[in-house]
Amino acid sequence: MNRALTIVLAFLVAAALVPFAQWALVDAVWRPDPDACRAAHGACWGFIVEKHRFILFGTYPYDEQWRPAVATILLLALWIASAVRGFWRAWLAALWAAGLGVIGVLMWGGLFGLPYVENERWGGLILTLLLTTIGLAAAFPLSIALALGRRSDLPAIRALCIVYIELIRGVPLVSLLFMASVMLPLFLPGGMTIDKLARAQIALVLFAAAYLAEVVRGGLQAIPRGQYDAAAAVGLDYWSAMRAVILPQALRIAVPPLVNTCIGFFKDTSLVLIIGLFDLLSTIKVALTEPAWTGFGVEAYLFAALVYFVFCFAMSRYSQRFERERPVKDVVLREPA
Repeated sequence: MNRALTIVLAFLVAAALVPFAQWALVDAVWRPDPDACRAAHGACWGFIVEKHRFILFGTYPYDEQWRPAVATILLLALWIASAVRGFWRAWLAALWAAGLGVIGVLMWGGLFGLPYVENERWGGLILTLLLTTIGLAAAFPLSIALALGRRSDLPAIRALCIVYIELIRGVPLVSLLFMASVMLPLFLPGGMTIDKLARAQIALVLFAAAYLAEVVRGGLQAIPRGQYDAAAAVGLDYWSAMRAVILPQALRIAVPPLVNTCIGFFKDTSLVLIIGLFDLLSTIKVALTEPAWTGFGVEAYLFAALVYFVFCFAMSRYSQRFERERPVKDVVLREPA
């Protein structure tokens, strides 16, 4: 039965792939010609050829789009460097700080002869990557603090952490973004403003921290009680035991749900459209409103799906490889007799 089902499934996949390849490759139009696309029977990849700059860089000034291109390459290089276990040293944090500083100079300008570009004109792929990177980097330490606080023996700290986590997880991200965009300026002192991008980033950080905190808490609960006793037996105080014994094991256990949460967060950044920011998916939607290119949404969203799939699949494969690799050092302590 299994063999028969495999053969049937393979036949169905092959039957679907042949017409798709005919449409996507053989009969496709690759030049940016709307009339030729409408006359053809295949896909219109000319839309992507025509609009790729807007999709990747948003409304960033055309003559300065080399800057977000370099920033994208630099950010991806930092991601790749962080995935190499041999680079997990103190200098990697300094490299990230320097890299983000360079990216900020490239994107904003105003230094070294680069024209200033306000962040309202940032968009496309680079905006998605920046929101994801900064959001997760800021949310992760906050999530660890929330997870530890929720397991604290101090009632006030535990209650505050529980209220925060349950409140944030109980409302959709759209409402948080809306609150950050509309309500947050009302609570600021007179004359003080926070730009739209910063407000969206704050909302994304608070949202991600609540979900990551529950993942970290699950990893902490999976650690046997004997590990806490063993850490205390060798003279480690609470914070030393957490840093050297408990958290390394808990985070390693929580790798699959952590990566799953990060993948979901990467895709959730598309919701910033509701407050007027144009990420990768939003620029595609805007590009389709041009009368000459209406009706080619299938090709546009297939391209967006491919971009999201490449990043999400890479994160998923890395997490699987990370789980299979042997830890750098064994932090498990023997339980006291």
